[in-house]
Amino acid sequence: MSAREEILRRVRTALADVDGRQVVVPRDYRVPAPTDGLVDRFVDRVQDYRATVTRCHPASVDGALAEALSGCGRVLVPSGFPVPLARGVEDAGLSAVDLDEIDAVVTTATLGIAETGTIVLTHGDGQGRRALSLVPDLHVCLVRADQVVAGVGEAVALLDPRAPQTWISGPSATSDIELDRVEGVHGPRTLHVLLVEDGQPPGG
Repeated sequence: MSAREEILRRVRTALADVDGRQVVVPRDYRVPAPTDGLVDRFVDRVQDYRATVTRCHPASVDGALAEALSGCGRVLVPSGFPVPLARGVEDAGLSAVDLDEIDAVVTTATLGIAETGTIVLTHGDGQGRRALSLVPDLHVCLVRADQVVAGVGEAVALLDPRAPQTWISGPSATSDIELDRVEGVHGPRTLHVLLVEDGQPPGG
């Protein structure tokens, strides 16, 4: 008997006395993520992934963005990105080879998840198509503090399941080979999150 056949046999045995009745699966194991200190927890989790977080006031976003992109040459700017960049490159259907020659990409985000330190892109205005945030070596992402939710369940409830989604937890990394962490294998080597907070003093 194959492993598959053995598994199916056990399932049939377990369901032998059900007789078509609806099986109620208990969901009491679900514990809502805590809602206190959302922004601080989001920052801690993002930094746990070896990403950089800069907290700034709306009035200092331009300066924070310029600092995050310091040393970069060509910066890809998706349509609808809210901050003008003098050296920005527009996405005109750039190929993967073209994107690989870009130093950095800037995007906005749809949500941030405090419990997991994840940013979610749904590729609307300011976010561009999925390839833009996967190929350039540096991804700088603007996240507003009011976009941060507690946990994955809360995020899923707010997202349109029909929209494309990219969930990003830190820079691209893998430990497949001898458990050595290697970054930048299948995505940006560096992730820099600019967290925009109304309560943050200008220049803070």
